[in-house]
Amino acid sequence: MAIAYPHFFGSDKSTSEVALMGSPPSRPPVILTQDELKKIAAYKAVEFVQSGMVLGLGTGSTAKHAVDRIGELLIQGKLKNIIGIPTSKKTHEQAVSLGIPLSDLDSHQVVDLAIDGADEVDPYMNLVKGRGGSLLREKMIESACKKFVVIVDESKLVPHLGGSGLAMPVEIVPFCWKFSAQRLELLFEESGCVAKLRTYSENGEPFVTDNGNYIIDLYLKKDIGDLKAASDAILRLPGVVEHGMFLGMATTVIVAGELGVRVKSK
Repeated sequence: MAIAYPHFFGSDKSTSEVALMGSPPSRPPVILTQDELKKIAAYKAVEFVQSGMVLGLGTGSTAKHAVDRIGELLIQGKLKNIIGIPTSKKTHEQAVSLGIPLSDLDSHQVVDLAIDGADEVDPYMNLVKGRGGSLLREKMIESACKKFVVIVDESKLVPHLGGSGLAMPVEIVPFCWKFSAQRLELLFEESGCVAKLRTYSENGEPFVTDNGNYIIDLYLKKDIGDLKAASDAILRLPGVVEHGMFLGMATTVIVAGELGVRVKSK
């Protein structure tokens, strides 16, 4: 999706001077792709990073830009003594390739800052995450953070969680996955829920997370209402490991869109 991104011009001339000179020649808007907007949000988030921090390194197309930028600043010497805790095997590989020193929650139980993307953001900064399959490790690390900065383009803003019509992921153990899927579907029957096992497109085999689990994607036609109650109900089901609702966790959301970059903080 390409979005027009307007120029912003500064001028020392007064309004009357501009009027006398006539209107300046119009310039065509800069057209940025969705990926370029993600990069803008990611670079803005990295401005929160300071030398000496322990960082949660997110997973996904938006977080990748942030990890790349952190690696770049380390090489330039603008950041020093950074320790990263990756939220997936994929991010681990990326960070190693960039020379970012890594550790884990066993060694660093409190994380200074995490930067990650989101699949949905509601008006209260609640999130849906995990469409990339890394929701469990993301939630473990990001729940241990002093600050959690979320980076998105404006297409991820929704009126309520599930409002995009795309998947609300739930990580489950593989044992009797059909039974778990049926119970999840019944749980949100009034919201028109359809539960589907996530599979690999190339062979139809079940998608397997970094933790060896499966993912059931919930597709909701209506608002599920009380998110805390929904969260508790999902987690009470035997066989469920974790779900992709990140409630009250984000401290800052950075949104890149048509009118520039917006920063919303608690």
